[in-house]
Amino acid sequence: MRLSATQRPGRRAAVMVLALGCGLAGESWAGPDPAPGTPSKFSNRNSVANTRHNLTQRPTEVGPGGPINAALMDTQRNDYGQVCVYCHTPHGANTTIAAPLWNRTTKANTYQTYDLLNTGSLTQPVTQPGAASLTCLSCHDGTTAVDAIVNMPGSGRYNIARIGSDAPALLNEWPNAAVTHVSLQAPDQGCLVCHNPAGAGAAFPTAYDFSAFAIGTDLRNDHPVGIRFPPAAGPGTDFNDPPRKEVRLAYFDNNANGRADGNEIRLYNSGEGYEVECASCHDPHGVPSAGAGSSFNATFLRVGNAGSAVCLTCHSK
Repeated sequence: MRLSATQRPGRRAAVMVLALGCGLAGESWAGPDPAPGTPSKFSNRNSVANTRHNLTQRPTEVGPGGPINAALMDTQRNDYGQVCVYCHTPHGANTTIAAPLWNRTTKANTYQTYDLLNTGSLTQPVTQPGAASLTCLSCHDGTTAVDAIVNMPGSGRYNIARIGSDAPALLNEWPNAAVTHVSLQAPDQGCLVCHNPAGAGAAFPTAYDFSAFAIGTDLRNDHPVGIRFPPAAGPGTDFNDPPRKEVRLAYFDNNANGRADGNEIRLYNSGEGYEVECASCHDPHGVPSAGAGSSFNATFLRVGNAGSAVCLTCHSK
């Protein structure tokens, strides 16, 4: 791989707050504390820094079995002290995936897709997940360490080898004595060392079960991604036709401003026609449910799903 001038090791790698809706750095957050016993300390409003996607978080709340020992989190991931860096970097981005200034390791996984169920219910072709799904799956398929990034914060910490590998030696380059990666983090490792149905037994009995968020590489029990949207969608069909179509994106432009806003469902075109991907329905930065300052839609949805609003955006039923 040939590197551009901005990708060469040694470039300054101080991660800035990007103009991508990423919000604040570190553990800064706004709003009142959630009630004791909630799954995270964050308010889920105003910024991605106030959500579970802030991977610097060190929870202080009381869990179902008592106070949570936040220090145990540091044995499972590098705490880079910056929110955006777990996904984005201003320099040395991973260009093997078409995502904005992407900083995460990319593995060559093959996914089991919905069409393999052979139900005959699909009328459109399904391909492997595109970039707007692979970004999400780089954490949620459980095959890549959550702290596997190409360009670690600070000067001279870019390593081209981390583009395709989260080998322990590569992650241990971060100067943090609390962490020693001994194996690749898989669905039964990493976050789920503690956040599993058994709460990791005596080691961490207060942890909440996050296993629902590690969906694996078998996507047959999830909404199809990489599936082409029917090109003949519209009146008289089972699908609503997106009113706004551009070369790489089609979207339901609810406010008719000619811009794909965060609270609008969209389809992605990577050369095979407009397709449904993870980011069609989910915005990883969070979308206010009722205007600025309100709580984000649950599970990072672009649209609140009351009355099946997410489904009925695309499906005409």
